Amino acid sequence: MALSDQFIEKLIAAAGDGGVVTDAADQAPYLAEERGLMESTCDAVVRPSTTQATAEVVALCASEHVPIVAMGGNTGLVGGSVAAGGVILSTERMNKVIEIDALNHTMTVEAGCILADIQDAAEAENCLFPLSLGAEGSCMIGGNLSTNAGGVGVLRYGNTRDLILGIEVVLPDGRIWSGLNALRKDNTGYDLKQLFIGAEGTLGIITKAVLKLFPLPRSKVTVMAALDDLDNILALFDRLRAGCGDRLTAFEMVAEIGLDLVVRHIPGARDPFAQRHPWYVLMELTSPSENDDLRGQLESALGRALEAGEIVDAVFAESEGQAAELWKIREEIPAAQTREGGSIKHDISVPVSKTGEFIIRATKLVEDEMPGIRACPFGHIGDGNIHYNLTQPVGMDKQAFLGRWVDFNRLVHDLVKSMNGSISAEHGIGLVKRSELEHYAPEIELDLMRRIKSVIDPDNIMNPGKIFEN
Repeated sequence: MALSDQFIEKLIAAAGDGGVVTDAADQAPYLAEERGLMESTCDAVVRPSTTQATAEVVALCASEHVPIVAMGGNTGLVGGSVAAGGVILSTERMNKVIEIDALNHTMTVEAGCILADIQDAAEAENCLFPLSLGAEGSCMIGGNLSTNAGGVGVLRYGNTRDLILGIEVVLPDGRIWSGLNALRKDNTGYDLKQLFIGAEGTLGIITKAVLKLFPLPRSKVTVMAALDDLDNILALFDRLRAGCGDRLTAFEMVAEIGLDLVVRHIPGARDPFAQRHPWYVLMELTSPSENDDLRGQLESALGRALEAGEIVDAVFAESEGQAAELWKIREEIPAAQTREGGSIKHDISVPVSKTGEFIIRATKLVEDEMPGIRACPFGHIGDGNIHYNLTQPVGMDKQAFLGRWVDFNRLVHDLVKSMNGSISAEHGIGLVKRSELEHYAPEIELDLMRRIKSVIDPDNIMNPGKIFEN
């Protein structure tokens, strides 16, 4: 039902000047969905600037059973911020860095801080906040927490939930739980923050967080290696882990088709090699020591890999600009796929030791199902997370291809589950994977999640319909 004028006035009083958006044209950016697969609607966009104002807005909505969808940078890939009426609550005006304690290696921030700004603020204090992903220039930390974002640094630093010491949350009844703990050891009861990290806004709205910081890297080396055999990727990974330890910060796989699409569709992108190869690995070593000979370590390891036939060529970035060019190849693959036509996406994980086997078996399955389909696997192979995307056959109608999404989900996800993997490695469930979760999750897990939801949000006003059916 539409919100009454009286209720809108109460929202305005709670959110303050400029805090409520009701004009359709002004609401449009909040209703856009990243992949263009779904339509979003709302009765009002509310933009509180403080935790207290957020609590007042939530309490108002709770009193009238008005659904609330929390939104950060709106960069999610599974429809987690898609609304069906009610209120979209944007955290964009809560964007302050509250405190940096460089000695404790912590930073306290509001949920609307853009990830890249957090990285810059940490660097200004000679510290590192290591969460890094393609959308870091626009995604917000509250959304990163709510989806337990992964990114390219998981190999060394872990997922978002591993980077958080404390959070503040507005609960569905409008109460504020302040768990802004900056302690690395605290065993007093349940670790409540973990209920809200990765919950996709279905249990409450994260308004502040205490982040872990790390020593700022003083030396870095970025290399892309070319390989002729998929099996050699894990051999190379094992060699680098043994030789370089946790200096190996990123280990990302790119298939030949991924590089080809980027060079074809992304302005300024170029192939760093003289000829094409079936597989590539983008790797990065970092160290907090300026005197750490990372290049020497990597050259030595890659030399042995070359002798063993694990790689056939390698390109070192000789400047920050060249490093950015190499990373551009990896980061622009999804955009390049979109420009090529229809793309069916899978964000899966399997044990690292099984990644090559998964790619081979999955590719046979999808090619048998649709001759001409182009598998484009890429991503965080060092932590077992593969973005197993499928590009439509040349000349096929895009909508006809996308109409087979459910069929290919079943093929790919059945294989993932048979290999003790996950159908959602880092993107979450949202709307897109809700039916997949229902299909694959054990009933006891679904029952426990529903019980938690019903206890914390008994009226189901927080992001209803996400993760599982209402």
